[in-house]
Amino acid sequence: MNAFILGKKGTTRQVFDEKGIRIPVTSIDTSPCYVAGIRRFEVDGYWAVLLGYGKMKTASKTREGALKKAGIETPLRFLREIRFKKSEPVLIEKDGAYGIKIGEVELYPGTELKPTTLFQKDQMVNVQGVSKGKGFQGVVKRHGFAGGPRTHGQSDRERAPGSIGQSTTPGRVYKGKRMAGRMGNDTITIKNLRVVEANETQIMIKGLVPGPKGTLITVISS
Repeated sequence: MNAFILGKKGTTRQVFDEKGIRIPVTSIDTSPCYVAGIRRFEVDGYWAVLLGYGKMKTASKTREGALKKAGIETPLRFLREIRFKKSEPVLIEKDGAYGIKIGEVELYPGTELKPTTLFQKDQMVNVQGVSKGKGFQGVVKRHGFAGGPRTHGQSDRERAPGSIGQSTTPGRVYKGKRMAGRMGNDTITIKNLRVVEANETQIMIKGLVPGPKGTLITVISS
């Protein structure tokens, strides 16, 4: 079954199962998360569901109008599309509004998503988020280089990258050469994590997920 939801990264802690085994878990707060729209192949050229998450004080007129069209009064901070790649969803219609059916669950624009609606305990999911930004870093921290020797007067070469290219042939540095640069702040997807618990406002996932506390997290079934 396809399952998806938006949330923000919460606390990371440990819990114990029925056998007393310690499990590291990350909690993801998912309230409020709404279906803000349905993308149909006949109209948009692809199948997708538009999700909205997170309250904000005021929204732009464009976003406010789009949310009111979906019947959502809460100004939402984040809007993200979840595309269907494996198979086309079951399209349903009610009172002139189009929605999709996933299993026994019917989703229309304006429907509030709950973790208990689409997710079950021990279900495998993929978690996507933006990793922590670490700024401009050298090759030792960024790529794990060993650095140069500390002896023979090389006081300024301990964390240097060393030679980066050849001589006359090819006379240039290859593209993709591992060098110093910006580290972190990348979109990271961790696959095949297990759902430990799901309630009305929160989903707990085994293991660690990308990003700092409070960052936007996308959870999709594997």
